[in-house]
Amino acid sequence: MTEPSREIDTSVPGAARIWNYWLGGKDNYEADRLAAEAALQYYDMATFARQSRQFLNRVVRFLAGEAGVRQFLDVGTGLPTMQNTHEIAQAIAPDARIAYVDNDPIVLAHARVLLRNTTPEGVTDYVEADYHDPDQILAHARRILDFEQPIAVMFMGVLGHARGFEASHAVVARVMDAVPSGSYLALWDGNDTNAALNALAENYAKSGGVPYIQQPIEHIRGYFSGLELVEPGLVPVTEWRPERTDIGDVEPLPETTGGVARKP
Repeated sequence: MTEPSREIDTSVPGAARIWNYWLGGKDNYEADRLAAEAALQYYDMATFARQSRQFLNRVVRFLAGEAGVRQFLDVGTGLPTMQNTHEIAQAIAPDARIAYVDNDPIVLAHARVLLRNTTPEGVTDYVEADYHDPDQILAHARRILDFEQPIAVMFMGVLGHARGFEASHAVVARVMDAVPSGSYLALWDGNDTNAALNALAENYAKSGGVPYIQQPIEHIRGYFSGLELVEPGLVPVTEWRPERTDIGDVEPLPETTGGVARKP
């Protein structure tokens, strides 16, 4: 993997690298692997990670296809894996423009190498910013995206890392206030209905990593206030427009909550 910069303490597990491990990636360090394996003793996070990634895939296909969106602001990108937002969107709409946002040095190092445009017509770029600073995100995103045209804003499994419920609501509201009518908000997060997942989050916080707070479902619903939820509404990620499987069935994940909504 790309060598870390001096700013990175590889002895402390990082959420993006742990997620990469659960998805079968190689871009992680010993501390990440130990934390990831410890988490699996509490809960099947590998399945959780795969199914949340499949949710992202279905959402982007809907947005670029049925909804006709040509611009994406993916906040809290994480490490590049198979089927990234720009690859899915540009396969459907070659002229799609994607702005990724993250502040993890490892993520940014990989973004420079891997998050490359897949079509001559499209644009793929990244913004180095902390999502607690939405004004900085918006200032940089305006260099990549046209804020006079609809934008799909994505927060995929990242808002639990906010400094509190009020902070996460303020971030989403600020970004959605800045995008025009016809834009969309797409997000999911872990909810607080599963005791094992709650215990996992508490133990992860003790490891020195950035804490992830499981959120009440009604708190997650609040992100969509004033927006028009598209069918099937706010549901577990496995129940959002599920696709047929070749073998077996997808197990439900009631401890996740996600949805997509349009700004009127």
